Amino acid sequence: MARLKSTHFIFIAMGVGFLAGVFFPGFATHLEPLSTIFLRLIKTIAVPIVFSTLVVGIAGHGDLKAVGRLGVKSLVYFEIVTTIALVLGLAIANFIKPGVGLILSAKTDVIPLQTKSHSMTDAIVNIFPQNFIEAAARGDILEVVVFAVIFAIALSLIGEKKRPIVAFCESLAEAMFKFTNIIMLYAPIGIGAAIAYVIGSKGLAVMSNLGLLILSMYAGLILIPLLVFLPIALIARVPLKKFISNVEEPAVIAFSTASSEAALPKAMENMEKMGVPREVVAFVIPTGYSFNLDGSTLYLSIAAVFAAQASGINLSISQQLLIGFTMIFASKGVAGVPRASIVVLAGTLPSFGVSLEAVAIILGVDTILDMGRTTINVVGNCLASVVMAKWEKRFGEKAVDVPADSGA
Repeated sequence: MARLKSTHFIFIAMGVGFLAGVFFPGFATHLEPLSTIFLRLIKTIAVPIVFSTLVVGIAGHGDLKAVGRLGVKSLVYFEIVTTIALVLGLAIANFIKPGVGLILSAKTDVIPLQTKSHSMTDAIVNIFPQNFIEAAARGDILEVVVFAVIFAIALSLIGEKKRPIVAFCESLAEAMFKFTNIIMLYAPIGIGAAIAYVIGSKGLAVMSNLGLLILSMYAGLILIPLLVFLPIALIARVPLKKFISNVEEPAVIAFSTASSEAALPKAMENMEKMGVPREVVAFVIPTGYSFNLDGSTLYLSIAAVFAAQASGINLSISQQLLIGFTMIFASKGVAGVPRASIVVLAGTLPSFGVSLEAVAIILGVDTILDMGRTTINVVGNCLASVVMAKWEKRFGEKAVDVPADSGA
């Protein structure tokens, strides 16, 4: 038992929860409080982790004046590609409709989005907080993100005086990483209870919805390389055979471990071996781990629509885009957090009236989804480093031994 990882316990708990829901539905429906406890704990992570990681990412490492031309080009590229991944994910989820028919209770502390009257002006005005503490207490992630970005920019402008606050945010982020690890010890119980409750109350139909969710995700993971990466590589004249040969090993590591960090050393080594200058690799790939998460963006968009459909909420395209962009910005910098995407989902969806039960159900198959999205994240960042080297006309240039934080 000591050799079993948390993922194994989650799968075991899912199996137990499934059996309990099928054979003891009356008992299973009384397990909902165990799931609710887990969801409430997960929700507490969102605001502090998003705020602290954004501040550190921008004020500590994201000074565009320091990183120069390469930084600007990289960030523009990252945002364009992740936006394409977002739109692709929304299109797939609206076509396959993985959550339709799985009606969950929308028990949140906010008024569901569809009951509010929103003009475009209201939508724009409401993303700016009038009180950060109030926004944090409500769990309004978008307002927290806006405040954190402006606050981090202000810190960047005060020079050395920013160090104590950045150090505090680094410590806060690190503490929240540990906080997340502690909560994840309870995950098997919470997830098992959620599966048992949903199957006990809704029946076996939920399993077909989960199958459609997995199908939607992997359809997107096939389409991103074909519709996004391949055209970019052709436009940038990336030597495809050489690139595939060098990206293969880090991609396999990423898929087998579901960890971008595990694949990072080999990804950087192979891209440098391929001909990307060391200083370009050292900036683009680590930065991309926070800002160029194509697989995670695809996942978040599909998961958000799945959760809304499962909650019986019919979101308009503009509302889906608002949720999607909120989660994209909320996820910046949290790549190192275990189950980071689930944290972002749990922190964002309640603001739109979406049931948190869907988040627990998604977490039950998250490992299967995580393997694929992590692979796409790694491949996308490797491609970005080659594209940036090509854009700077430095591909094939002999590496210059400079510090990793030297920027351009």
